This record gives sequence, C-alpha cells and structure tokens, in this order.
Amino acid sequence: MWALLAAGVALVVVTGAQDNPVPGSRFHQLHTNVSTAGLPSDVREVLQRRLGELERQLLRKVAELEDEKSLLHNETSAHRQRTESTLNALLHRVSELERGNSAFKSPDAFKVSLPLRTNYLYGKIKKTLPELYAFTICLWLRSSASPGIGTPFSYAVPGQANEIVLIEWGNNPIELLINDKVAQLPLFVSDGKWHHICVTWTTRDGLWEAFQDGEKLGTGENLAPWHPIKPGGVLILGQEQDTVGGRFDATQAFVGELSQFNIWDRVLRAQEIINIANCSTNMPGNVIPWVDNNVHVFGGASKWPVETCEERLLDL
Repeated sequence: MWALLAAGVALVVVTGAQDNPVPGSRFHQLHTNVSTAGLPSDVREVLQRRLGELERQLLRKVAELEDEKSLLHNETSAHRQRTESTLNALLHRVSELERGNSAFKSPDAFKVSLPLRTNYLYGKIKKTLPELYAFTICLWLRSSASPGIGTPFSYAVPGQANEIVLIEWGNNPIELLINDKVAQLPLFVSDGKWHHICVTWTTRDGLWEAFQDGEKLGTGENLAPWHPIKPGGVLILGQEQDTVGGRFDATQAFVGELSQFNIWDRVLRAQEIINIANCSTNMPGNVIPWVDNNVHVFGGASKWPVETCEERLLDL
C-alpha cells in the first residue's frame, strides 16, 4: 500500500501536477506546496485525474486492510475462546477423575469392550494384589469368539508371569492357572450371551471351585497347594502376560465384553455367589472392586455403560 502512495507522491513532485485532492489527505497537503506552472493544460488535467484515481485506490486499500484486520482480530478472539473452553472442559474432567467421580450412572456401571483379537487392546487394573492365601474372583463376560474366548484376565509377578490366569485358548477347555499349575474348568461361555463366572481357590490343599451363572459346575484340589499368591504384580484384562505387564500374544487375547470384575481375599460361600449372580445382592470385592477410576483401557479398548444386572440375566 505505501509503495503505491510513494509512487503517487513522486509523481506529484516530478510533474508539479495540481488536483483537487481529498481535503486533509496527504495529496491535499502536497498540493499547497507544489507548482504546476509550465505544464500544458491537457497534460495537467490528465495528471490530475490519474492522481485522483491513485488516491481513491489507496483509500480503498486502506479501508480493505482495516476490515481484514478487524476480521482477523475477531477470528483470533473466537479461536481463543474455543481453546479456553476446551481446556476448561478438560480441566473439569481431570478434577472429576481426581475426586473419584465417574462418567457413568454409578462408579461400577460400566463394561470394558475388547472387540478385536490383537496384542494391543487391553484393560489394566490400577490396584495390585496383597499376598493372598485364598481368593474368589467373579466377573460378567460376553463373548462369541472362536476358537476360544481368549484370556479374560491375568495376574503376573516378577519371576512368574502365570501367577493367576483364566484362559480358553484354541480348542482347549477353559483353564485356571495358579503359579503356572493348571486346572481345567467345565465352563461354556462362548455363545455370545452374558454369563456370570466365579472361581475360588485356597492354598490349603490347592482346593478350587468353578461357578457359572450361580451354579457350581466343577471342583478339584492340588492346584498349586500351599503356594501363597505373591503381592505387587500387574492385573490385566483381556491379555495373557508373558512378562509382567507385557509381551501379549494376539492368539490368546480375549474378544468380547467384561464387567463387574471383583476379587475377595477369601472363598465366598456358594449362597453368596448365587446371590451375586442372580442380582439379589451387590457385593464389591474387598481386595479389587470394580470401579471406573481403577480400570484403565489401552490400544482402542473402551469403556461403555453396562446393561443392568437384571438385563444381563434376561440374556442368559
């Protein structure tokens, strides 16, 4: 813009042209000090017209630049407001998480979805286990994967990746591993419906029980007898661990949905398990309870609102 203005000023000085410039403008000020004597009248008229056009062009350009400046300011302000709004929403969500609030109707009213057989979709339980001499682990699951539903959960500690594992791999039966020792469980859950599963174990004689939908379907002994469950390991949902917290094998991955994963430090009575399975009682695990802020998901796994217990029962 100022290059055009400079050209116009130079033209006036060289030619000494007179015009009727806009009062108060740069050209009006120059007009009073520049003589046009000695120029033919027709040349003077041409120069005056061109100088007037040049000034009008410059004024239009100034107005356009002022408009663009105003628009840029407005866009910058709007962008700043959107950014601040997004940051405030994120800070609010962080505050909710820090306070332990849940995005769901209640802190336990969610499920973890693992839709693909990969080695990178999984959930991780934030808490770890203390030393245990007995336990009950219960969960709801739904899967139609074949062959085998994979690994609903695994617990690994330094020196023993298979401290506790529940797995159905290939065409093998569902297996419970304790300290890498194996018991085959008579459970059948790969029909695409919700099922409530519980396994109990005690170090005394390695006694174990397996429940499906409140019914005891299997029991046995000599599963890692007198072995205490080691503390401080990593609990993973949906993958079998070959090292603590990692080295997942896609062929052993769980495909489906999990919910209400709870662990107690004792063998629950059969009636307690029945009551949980038929929705007549809600009894969170005293070691690992199923709560939103205790379950992290990774690799594309997701958390969704879960069907009510009664709706899951209708699915059986």
